[in-house]
Amino acid sequence: MIRLFTALEIPDEAAEKLVRLQRGIEGARWIDRADLHITLRFIGDVPENVAADIDEALALIPVTPFEIELEGVGEFGGERPNALWAGVKMSEPLRILQGRHESAMRRVGLKPETRKFHPHVTVARITRASVMDVGHYIAANNLFAAPRFTVERFTLFSAKGGTGGGPYVAERRYPEDHWDDGEG
Repeated sequence: MIRLFTALEIPDEAAEKLVRLQRGIEGARWIDRADLHITLRFIGDVPENVAADIDEALALIPVTPFEIELEGVGEFGGERPNALWAGVKMSEPLRILQGRHESAMRRVGLKPETRKFHPHVTVARITRASVMDVGHYIAANNLFAAPRFTVERFTLFSAKGGTGGGPYVAERRYPEDHWDDGEG
């Protein structure tokens, strides 16, 4: 079994801005810079043969370049906050790309995603922090914004089981990078 998800990678300039958010809450497990991403579709644990089918389905998804904007911060968990995130401004190209991922996974035979798509970058997992501390963090960082960046591809990642937060391994990027192998 392998745990998979699809995501957009965060370029260096935006990632550096995100890393600057990673302070100010005791009990937060800050996500490593290399593991920051925007999840398109959590796939979950699948057998290796299903992973091959997923790879084939993802390879058929077209990507038309579009811009992403990161803005604001928030939390998941409400009265028991469990994650801090930086917001991703929803756009029609992002909605279309995410919808193509959902459709591809259904064609492979996976169950539909039941959660509404809420684009974000998780910056921390919270193991023990008060609602008040989280509220102060959000108030102090609510004007967060990072430079826009252009999305030209998406990535299939694998993850270790457990609580999330990485380390993640980029298994394949789509469309695949092509380079001259010297054979003409």
